[in-house]
Amino acid sequence: GAQIIDLMMLVIDVTKGMQTQSAECLVIGQIACQKMVVVLNKIDLLPEGKRQSAIEKMTKKMQKTLENTKFCGCPIVAVAAKPGGPEAPESENPLGVSELIEVLKSQAYLPSRDPSGNFLMAVDHCFSIKGQGTVMTGTILSGSVSLGDNVEIPALKVTKKVKSMQMFHTPVTYAMQGDRVGICVTQFDPKLLERGLVCTPESLHTIHAAIISLKKIQYFRGALQTKAKFHITVGHETVMGRVMFFSPAPADFNEEIQENAFDFEKDYLYQEEYLSKDSKSSEENKENDQSGEVQLPRQQWALLEFEKPVTCPKLCLVIGSKLDTDIHANTCRLAFHGVLLQGMEDKNYIETFLPKLKVYKLKHKEGQVERVMDDYSVIGRSLFKKETNIQIFVGLKVKLSTGEDGLIDSGFGQSGKFKIRIPGGCS
Repeated sequence: GAQIIDLMMLVIDVTKGMQTQSAECLVIGQIACQKMVVVLNKIDLLPEGKRQSAIEKMTKKMQKTLENTKFCGCPIVAVAAKPGGPEAPESENPLGVSELIEVLKSQAYLPSRDPSGNFLMAVDHCFSIKGQGTVMTGTILSGSVSLGDNVEIPALKVTKKVKSMQMFHTPVTYAMQGDRVGICVTQFDPKLLERGLVCTPESLHTIHAAIISLKKIQYFRGALQTKAKFHITVGHETVMGRVMFFSPAPADFNEEIQENAFDFEKDYLYQEEYLSKDSKSSEENKENDQSGEVQLPRQQWALLEFEKPVTCPKLCLVIGSKLDTDIHANTCRLAFHGVLLQGMEDKNYIETFLPKLKVYKLKHKEGQVERVMDDYSVIGRSLFKKETNIQIFVGLKVKLSTGEDGLIDSGFGQSGKFKIRIPGGCS
């Protein structure tokens, strides 16, 4: 639901300040929304003499909290929606609400909307009207729709004709991206769809796995580990999914970010966990890197494997969380967010699709130098069994304990020994 919001209000109890759930709302806002207004509510609970200074103190605290977010400098308004609480007489007037309305007016804007492309609507209610049919209400995420169009409910593989449409109780013949609309179809049981997606027929795909580009959410404590399971939210659906992280090869850590595409031609490096400042593998890199700087890739990806198939558009927002964390624990349950770059529709994607994804693991083996042949080559042993086909290892790099760099040149004899060429010569 957060993906259909253009301006959010974050409501904070002025007597308590930021709570765990307010922080989670802020995180979702940063991922899915562009503008925010903070509302400090329940100011009637502050004693009148100290009210102003308490409001100022909380306002400063909120400004500090928002400093490092995209909402830095957003308006903060103090109100009491219902002074005296639910039991108070109706004659009690709200405090600060007219100011809040003015702020909302000044912050409201018309986002740029685009009617082109496939029709896609997020449905949040579905009900029947006697003698009319079944109405699906929701927000149009992309494209447009007109009376008489066919629309598909992809999760049910059902296509229906748009019989009538209404926007805020007014009949309309056309609606486009950003509109809230009710679409009426006939002969459809509303019990089959509570919330979900409706679209241009055949425009959405049901996928069993996906490649996503992702970022860790900084407030999530703990590592993001390969093979771990997360709750994956895609559109209106949340399903369990298993992740495998991978990154560019270390030499390409700094290359330009590919926003909305994935290159299957490249080789990628398998990661036991998502690389961040505090992850184990970056600690190891730090030890190997004399400068003490942690080298992190500008972009990282994950393969998501869903426990049950998901229907969604390409390039949609993906949020991974640990929703089974104790709600009362003071910890962020949202772990990462990303963009779905490539979905896998084939049920047997492991055989048909995954071989195209070139993710490698770094491996190393150790052997010994048997003898030095000349200034530029040595014979090695104890790296391969005698039945190993050494051809597949020819050209791979070797580092000698005395510091030289070499390449495997060829096999040597029948017992698994091999020749190493040292271009810079033996020291």
